[in-house]
Amino acid sequence: MNLKQIAKDTAKTLQSYLTYQALRTVLAQLGETNPPLELWLHNFSSGKIQNGESYIEQLLREKPDLALRIMTVREHIAEEIIEFLPEMVRTGIQQANMEQRRQHLERITRIDTSNPSLQPEQQATSDPNLDNLSN
Repeated sequence: MNLKQIAKDTAKTLQSYLTYQALRTVLAQLGETNPPLELWLHNFSSGKIQNGESYIEQLLREKPDLALRIMTVREHIAEEIIEFLPEMVRTGIQQANMEQRRQHLERITRIDTSNPSLQPEQQATSDPNLDNLSN
């Protein structure tokens, strides 16, 4: 397991996600101030946002002012969340793992009441040989 590569991949994914969030913010702002530009940006962005850096490069060629705006918003979002993010990720994973384990344990320990072959207690109380022993 290459932890350094995992960290790089995670950072790249987070960067792309923050680019997406910045795009959503800018689209909302443009929706209020410049609907035709919002429509253009929405259409331009469709299917291109998976890789944040590639998306920014393409947008810089088409409309540099919008690309710079999205980069500024992305940076602002990153600065605002960076302090809380590591603990939130750690806690979120721990809680999700605990919940998954709990649900799994419930599934594997649940007794199926519709299948009598899985209920040895009922078979033992109705066994005729046991009834003869009590006489």
